[in-house]
Amino acid sequence: MATILLVDDETRMLDLLALYLTPAGYTCIKRTSGNEAISFLEDNHADLVLLDVMMPEMDGSETCREIRRHWEIPVIMLTARSEKPDVVRGLKIGADDYITKPFDEGELIARIEAVLRRQTVKSTLLTFNGLKLNTDSYEVQYNGILIPLTPKEFALLSLFLQNINKVFTREHLISTIWGYGVDTEDRTIDSHVRNLRDKLRKSGFAADDYLSTVWGVGYKWID
Repeated sequence: MATILLVDDETRMLDLLALYLTPAGYTCIKRTSGNEAISFLEDNHADLVLLDVMMPEMDGSETCREIRRHWEIPVIMLTARSEKPDVVRGLKIGADDYITKPFDEGELIARIEAVLRRQTVKSTLLTFNGLKLNTDSYEVQYNGILIPLTPKEFALLSLFLQNINKVFTREHLISTIWGYGVDTEDRTIDSHVRNLRDKLRKSGFAADDYLSTVWGVGYKWID
């Protein structure tokens, strides 16, 4: 089931949300500030962020903007503000939905399910500067030309395109693509990335401009 990152400066609200969502099968991660949420996302995966607007220091709007700068994770804003301009403002900065407090447990879960369904449909086709990756057909094309990738190369490219500007360590890539407990060395990652770059270059795509090596750390896809 999906992992939901809960962000609210009130621990009682975090506990209440987890009380509603955990029995529905969701894994809940609790954070009490926008900065803590960003730090979590830098090294961990979440399928959706449930984000309170009214927080000290880094408020929900600023946190949402920062999330949108780096990730395509769906965000639902949760706030006591119900005026239409506030709702419109939240949606304009990149929120996928907006729920006002007090909320109904059933409506909350229904809205989360709806956003996750939309995200699943949207994520089947990833595009970047003429590069198209279809997660349903496992095909990658550049300007209409099919690029033959191995399953591991496809998984790497998909991960990079869904997390633009995020640095992945080699250890993270091994655990994500190959799985935990697999005896895979760092040079295996390097070899797959090198082959992926080569195939993208042969199709005419400027792979060296986007698939970047972060020396001593790993790799990232830059925009």
